[in-house]
Amino acid sequence: MTRDRDPAGRPRNARPRDALGRPLDRAEPEASQARIPDDLAITGPDAARLADQLLREGRPFHAHEVLEAAWKSAPPRERDLWQGLAQIAVGLTHARRGNARGAAALLRRGTQRVRVYQDQPQPDQPQPPTGHEPDHPYGMNIPAILAASDDLAARIERYGLDDLPPADLTPRLLARP
Repeated sequence: MTRDRDPAGRPRNARPRDALGRPLDRAEPEASQARIPDDLAITGPDAARLADQLLREGRPFHAHEVLEAAWKSAPPRERDLWQGLAQIAVGLTHARRGNARGAAALLRRGTQRVRVYQDQPQPDQPQPPTGHEPDHPYGMNIPAILAASDDLAARIERYGLDDLPPADLTPRLLARP
């Protein structure tokens, strides 16, 4: 079987996937979820809104793809933010798939990277541009995301995945809906 490739010859995976990003048999596309395009170009505000929506729908794998697209096109100063959020989404994906160890590891790794973003010195500006405050970039509530991710990782490490309420695996990124 030949591998899916884009017009430039880069490998792509056009197989249908379920809500948690697991590949499905090509013969069963009706069970698949809408794919995030491999070449998605997205702005920070749009990435924050779409990733928030996907996380609340219980689709962290797809949120990860959106956050990864934002990370790849973000200005250098924001890359730790987007990469960390993408890792948190992967941690949620692992939790939903039943992989406690992977979930805790990725949640921890993601929160560390987002904290690196927060700890960077801010540009010398009297008024930061709207949407670029370190605690609420693009309307995202970073302190709440970090607290929820830290708490979830600790509970998974301590008790596993069995008694986690589903709501704990559908965090909100945006400060306001």
